[in-house]
Amino acid sequence: MAEPSSDFAAEAVSHLDTLYRGALRLTGDPEQAQDLVQDTYLRALRYQHSFQAGTNMKAWLFSIMRNRFWDRLKTRHADEVSLDDDSDGEFPLYERLRDGGVGPETQVLDRLAADEVVKAVEKLPPLHREIMILVDVEGFSYKDAAKILDIPIGTVMSRLHRARQHLQRELYDYARESGLVSGVEESA
Repeated sequence: MAEPSSDFAAEAVSHLDTLYRGALRLTGDPEQAQDLVQDTYLRALRYQHSFQAGTNMKAWLFSIMRNRFWDRLKTRHADEVSLDDDSDGEFPLYERLRDGGVGPETQVLDRLAADEVVKAVEKLPPLHREIMILVDVEGFSYKDAAKILDIPIGTVMSRLHRARQHLQRELYDYARESGLVSGVEESA
């Protein structure tokens, strides 16, 4: 393996915290997250010649990390992983609140405890969780997320839509149980 250039190494290391947060959200385990980040950096160093200077290194590193995550997941849980959840439907929480005349930002989402949101995100199927982490948590554009995941932008948008629907259902249940949406009628 060739010695990394100082510019490459400095830029790569500048994304360490972000990669670790992403890895922790993907794995749900600090030790596995550390291993995944270490594996990502080893792979990045090994293939640094394929990185195009001037492009988005953060996206490139996330792409490597995502591929390593899925490689590990496939070998550990080949039969257990559900690769897609194509459930249909609209945004139930938003519609219930809108129909009740209450803005969702002020009535529910601003009042939910952060740990409940994290728990709800962790319950998402892996493909939905990773797209939500990339776009909604890490702030990648649809285009960058599509490149990281090596999928069309339309697939990014549909997975994100389904992830948000699933998250809304989870958070609505929590909000209802916590009394945060009392008085909102259930739809039959």
